[in-house]
Amino acid sequence: MKVKAAVFVGPNKDFEVREFEVTKPPKGYAQMDLIASGICGTDIHTHNGKLDNDINTIIGHEFVGRITDVDAAEGQEYGLKVGDAVIADIAVPCGECILCKNGDDANCVNFQFTCDGDINVAPYLYGGYTEVNYTPLTNLIKIPESVDPFVAATFACPGPTAIHACSLAAKAGVNLKDINVAVVQGLGPVGVFAVMYLKRMGVKTVYAITAGDNKKREELAVELGADKVYNLTREGTESITEAMKSQNGGLGVDLCFEASGAPQAVVQGLDILRNRGVYLVPGQYSNSGAIEIQPQMITFNALHIIGSSQYSICDVENYLKFLESNPDLHADIEKLGNKYPVSKINDAIADAKTGNNIKTLLIKG
Repeated sequence: MKVKAAVFVGPNKDFEVREFEVTKPPKGYAQMDLIASGICGTDIHTHNGKLDNDINTIIGHEFVGRITDVDAAEGQEYGLKVGDAVIADIAVPCGECILCKNGDDANCVNFQFTCDGDINVAPYLYGGYTEVNYTPLTNLIKIPESVDPFVAATFACPGPTAIHACSLAAKAGVNLKDINVAVVQGLGPVGVFAVMYLKRMGVKTVYAITAGDNKKREELAVELGADKVYNLTREGTESITEAMKSQNGGLGVDLCFEASGAPQAVVQGLDILRNRGVYLVPGQYSNSGAIEIQPQMITFNALHIIGSSQYSICDVENYLKFLESNPDLHADIEKLGNKYPVSKINDAIADAKTGNNIKTLLIKG
């Protein structure tokens, strides 16, 4: 049997849809049929040439699938069997560096990845943009029966990304239930999930800042928890900054979550935080240009800035627990995914780049 996969052949070039033979999974691996695989913002950066990636590879790291072949004894060791729906996590921390040993394997300095396999050597299919995937059992997280796999796929990467940033804040002593006002910059997948998560975790007021003219996206953000959405294009940076500075009796906002990826957002984010405010920055994931900031603001306002780049398997598990605990969100989440067959990868990438889709998903067919 042969299946389709989309092969990355270089920045700004169309992906090539190729057929690959389906083979038995290697020892320690499971074979999975595609349910849905997300196109991440980092994939867009890769296709735009802003992040390095080998050519003639199958990129993508948001594969959600159903196990179709696995050694029964090996699967049992990890609580997995044929028929289970799973999220495939690609990160393999070394376990030996100072960060891993200190319980921070999300920032391992010697990361390896499960999706790095050679597409010329069986079983060929390790990345996300494929109808069949092979991933080590160590890196599969079972989706609970109460969560539809398409719902889980919508934020399979953005959810753990946001949750990990919040977990770093928690380690620094930040309790989300004590936050009066939080602002999320950007309403891409990470930003939309952050709005929902912050609200459900007890933040009293959550504002979102976006740009462009996608009123449907703004309405969905309100449905998912935003108390109000501000639009830079319509309202201008200055007026929104002043509105945010007026919070907490004129002190500014307690927490800002940067999810836009726009360097200029950092200038505004620093400006709107109150004294001892917290800035979570998981969104600046490529070199998109330099900005000028006033570093004395960090000192005078005693700001707490926390960068967050990767996530751990425990963050994926916490993401699924969040979905389990909030079933009333599932119907709205499912609306956010725009589905494309793997064979239409170039249409999917083009639409993802426009920003009109909140989440772009590849499916079988």
